[in-house]
Amino acid sequence: MKLNELRDNPGAAQKKKRIARGPGSGKGKMGGRGIKGQKSRSGVAIKGYEGGQMPLYQRLPKRGFNKPNRKSYAIVNLGMIQKFIDEKKLDASGTITEEALVSSGLVRRKLDGVRVLAKGDVSAKLTLEVTGASKSAVEAVEKAGGSIKVSAPQAAE
Repeated sequence: MKLNELRDNPGAAQKKKRIARGPGSGKGKMGGRGIKGQKSRSGVAIKGYEGGQMPLYQRLPKRGFNKPNRKSYAIVNLGMIQKFIDEKKLDASGTITEEALVSSGLVRRKLDGVRVLAKGDVSAKLTLEVTGASKSAVEAVEKAGGSIKVSAPQAAE
């Protein structure tokens, strides 16, 4: 085999159909756009337009509300805290603050605070200082002999 003998497989590469390039092309004269009308012209933008009829997206009812100043908490599960303590990434002897959770890598960023949830088991005696915690998380930590200090007023929901 020589370089000048290299060929693609038959039928693998098809030539692009050249539209509106004369009658011999098979797509000449109007270029497959039909006769007259908005769609035959260039610069057409009629995605949601229904000829003056009220468009579907406007006819359907709007539901719900997105609170613009909604608080967003970083979520931490008790099981992950226990795992980080077992791996010596967190020190259970002292108070575990939100800054300690961020520096250990358990939480990427605090956002509006850190909220502890009760997924997983905790065996270490913890002293946590966080923005929020679920009731079941507080119970689980107290059952293990620790305590959670919640700094946010509406934290234990």
